[in-house]
Amino acid sequence: MRTVICVILLLLPAMVSRAQADTVAMTEPDPLSPACLEAAGARIGEITIDNANIFDLDDPRENNVLFRTANRLHIRALQRIIRRQLLFKTGDLYSQRLTDESARILRSNEYLADAQITPTHYANGAVDILVHTKDVWTLKPRLDFGRSGGKNAGTIGFEESNLLGTGVSLSLLHVSNVDSTSDRIEYRDRELGNTHYGLLAAYSHSDEGSGYQFDLGLPFYALDSRRSHGLAVLSGDGIETLYDRGEPQAEFRNQENNYQVDAGMSSGLHAGWVKRYSGGLGFEENRFSPGGDDTLPMSGVLPPDRRFVYPFLAVEILQDEFSVLKNHDQIGRVEDIFHGTRLKLQLGYASTAFGSLDSAVLLDAGASKGFGEPGVDSVYTLADLSTRWEGGQAENLLLKTAASWYYRHSPRRMLYNSLKVDIGSNLDLDNPLYLGGDTGLRGYPLRYQGGSSSMLYTIEERYFTNWYPFRLFHIGGALFFDVGRTWGDNPVGTTNLGWLRDVGFGLRVGNNRTGTGKVIHLDLAFPLDGADGIDSVQFLVEAKGTF
Repeated sequence: MRTVICVILLLLPAMVSRAQADTVAMTEPDPLSPACLEAAGARIGEITIDNANIFDLDDPRENNVLFRTANRLHIRALQRIIRRQLLFKTGDLYSQRLTDESARILRSNEYLADAQITPTHYANGAVDILVHTKDVWTLKPRLDFGRSGGKNAGTIGFEESNLLGTGVSLSLLHVSNVDSTSDRIEYRDRELGNTHYGLLAAYSHSDEGSGYQFDLGLPFYALDSRRSHGLAVLSGDGIETLYDRGEPQAEFRNQENNYQVDAGMSSGLHAGWVKRYSGGLGFEENRFSPGGDDTLPMSGVLPPDRRFVYPFLAVEILQDEFSVLKNHDQIGRVEDIFHGTRLKLQLGYASTAFGSLDSAVLLDAGASKGFGEPGVDSVYTLADLSTRWEGGQAENLLLKTAASWYYRHSPRRMLYNSLKVDIGSNLDLDNPLYLGGDTGLRGYPLRYQGGSSSMLYTIEERYFTNWYPFRLFHIGGALFFDVGRTWGDNPVGTTNLGWLRDVGFGLRVGNNRTGTGKVIHLDLAFPLDGADGIDSVQFLVEAKGTF
């Protein structure tokens, strides 16, 4: 019956009086509603791209010298780049699913703060579409400072995530952290040429070694994509360090080479589900040698070399279920949250006949699912299992599980709970599990306690304020409690300290005028356990992808 009403509304003759039309509109569906347009078999007419600049100069609060100058200096995303990412074109049947997914694809770009796609006019069987996007400032000098677990980290350089409006990303950075100091240059193009091919090329160099990365391929660009293929190359040479109580215990050089070529196929989206099948050939090599510091307590510790050459097959099942939220994991930014079911399985077989050092079956499996009402009361779960069956037993077996519960008890307050449990067995020496200030146990030094298994529980009371200073920053705050522990084998560790707890509070600063998508964390955390001599307060400064 609703479909019949929609069709009648779309075909109302022009002689119907305005009063009569108003009466109908008050009681019946909107003719421009997606349900009505789909029921009428509307086709796409004119597509208008409205790519708005960073600041809205029609808003008196944003019409000032600084913001006008920023708009003039900024090169907006080119309309052809935005149009290329749409999953529909003039003449296609109107589909709300495709307009929603197109908006989601546009919002995934670092150079856009938001994207909305709406029908604006319907006549003679054709519906006109408005694609409204909002640019962000993309040329970013990088002068970052971070501190977690009692150690400092910093970045100096620049990033441009929308070079000349083309969507190309280029960065040149000098990065310093607890592991190394390096220089890195990176080029990325998600829409190579006039296609959906992606290209990533990067090179890094440090005192410990150098590395490069090259990825070229066609991904499953959309839910209804039918094919994919790609080539990925990763090579690096650097020093890895093993820690206990936040102090280095051993270090070794890891020369790593990974190559993969793959191709995939899919029958597309059917009844809200996607199945994708892929296969390819992989090469993974790690060669270990002594590090530069032979004064460490366990300086002679070295993992054995590994090399696996293997064909593989994979399958992925994905549900089309997404939610558009605000103030969920970010502050003041539109977020696309996956709320459906995802399953994946990949099997590979490495043989000495192919050039592997040992024969092994390689397994990588995972699952995730959301429950409840997104944005109100929801739970998100995931599990990932990876291992290799080698020499009659499971090696480097790691099961990672996590569950997060979001409960919004007022428009600006949210209770957040997170439980992560990682269980390992026969882990490679270069793949340890740690808990500390850099892995969520905020009251303790980084990599404070290690083992083959770990558990971390966090509860936070989050507050999203309406304070928007200078029309640039969104402000939030959090009260938190963390508790966790590791257990199992730790070849470089001392006696396990058991459960470790901390409490603290912090400030959150988000900025939707730039494309980083990061939230600045300024936290004070107070440890409640730990060994003698631990600092009574930890000050953390971090840029994270979530609240």
